[in-house]
Amino acid sequence: LLDFFVEAPGRDAEAGSRAELIPVTISFGDAVQVFNIGAASVGTYGVPKGICEAAGRFGRIPLAELVAPAARLARDGVKVTDAQAYVFQILGGIIMATPECAAVLAPQGRPPVAGETVRQPELADALERLAAEGPEPFYTGDIGAAIVEWLGERGGMVTATDLGNYEVIDRPPVRASYRGREVLTNPPPSAGGILIARALGWLDAAPAPPDLAQIVAVMERTQDERTPEFLAGLDDPGFVQRFLGGGGPAAGGGSGAPSLGSTTHIAVLDGEGWACSVTCSNGSCSGVVVPGTGMHLNNMLGETDLNPLGFHRHPPGRRLPSMMAPTVVLRDGVAELVLGSAGSNRIRSAILQTIVRVIDEGMRAGEAVNAPRAHFEDGVVYAEPGLSAQQLEAAGRAVAPFRERNLFFGGVQAVEREAGADGRFWGGGDPRRGGASV
Repeated sequence: LLDFFVEAPGRDAEAGSRAELIPVTISFGDAVQVFNIGAASVGTYGVPKGICEAAGRFGRIPLAELVAPAARLARDGVKVTDAQAYVFQILGGIIMATPECAAVLAPQGRPPVAGETVRQPELADALERLAAEGPEPFYTGDIGAAIVEWLGERGGMVTATDLGNYEVIDRPPVRASYRGREVLTNPPPSAGGILIARALGWLDAAPAPPDLAQIVAVMERTQDERTPEFLAGLDDPGFVQRFLGGGGPAAGGGSGAPSLGSTTHIAVLDGEGWACSVTCSNGSCSGVVVPGTGMHLNNMLGETDLNPLGFHRHPPGRRLPSMMAPTVVLRDGVAELVLGSAGSNRIRSAILQTIVRVIDEGMRAGEAVNAPRAHFEDGVVYAEPGLSAQQLEAAGRAVAPFRERNLFFGGVQAVEREAGADGRFWGGGDPRRGGASV
């Protein structure tokens, strides 16, 4: 597992110079969430280094060849789909927050609508430079320097020292047992993977398949695990073994050998048994676009789910405790199901339900991704159409039904391969976020 998630910045920076976070309210129609943006929300990014590390270690195709189609789309433009138009509309307060962001994403003076074209020529240049020069321009070169200067003038905390010290970390994944399979997922200091492992352990101790009430009960128990002690322990190398060691059948101990916006996931399987599960995120984005760089920066320091004990409390250099959980399910040592999700705090519930539907209910990957979902948070069960709330209400649960399927419930991408040398492939791209499978 390659960890190239955002770090807390602030090396060689004066905390007193930090600007205030800018709150923006986002409405999903049936739920409302506040995101915080602006220069002070930007953390030290890792994606350029992570892409190059992964491609160099595992890739067969030169990075320049991989980058070319994306650069072409960025330069020539892409037509906005209905799903993308919806995201632009609900994130209008972010993309219109600064003149630089609006110039790129809202050139008409409003969020783009379906059928209009969005072009990002500076992003195309950045992608081509990444392929030609590697990550150095983004960290110790001119792009990194421009970002540090731009943020510093606006109360941001990312410094040249932060960028120069950033490294990709190779971590052993969390390992959990479920229905005779081995589940590999994201380890601490990320929080999502270890909570999914805990939930699978509880479900594995009961007969399959679990019903909705059991799944919601497990969601509640895992939410209760996110105590201040849990969050403080995520950076301890021995935490996984302590946390999962007493957790029943899921105990495997990875280290003893684990939002809405621009979070994306890609899951891949091939005929030789290779598997790849990658989640990347910019949070909901900060609204900060640095001219000449092609970079729309993250807002991870302003995401409540990543800062549950309060903002600006992580020391410089600490990886933030995201819910992102790229996951692989092995059967007899061979990748059977590869998946992950977007969706901030809903990531863990979306992945959990997809695994249950494939493994316990026998759904194909696409069916499992499309199936209606629930999410438990702060005493409320949010439920998509197609789920019966009567059983939950009868048990005393507070239920908030959505009127239609919604990207609030994450964006799972999953691929599956049947057992055997000639096993067929199945894929599911989440329609909630414009996902696709090939």
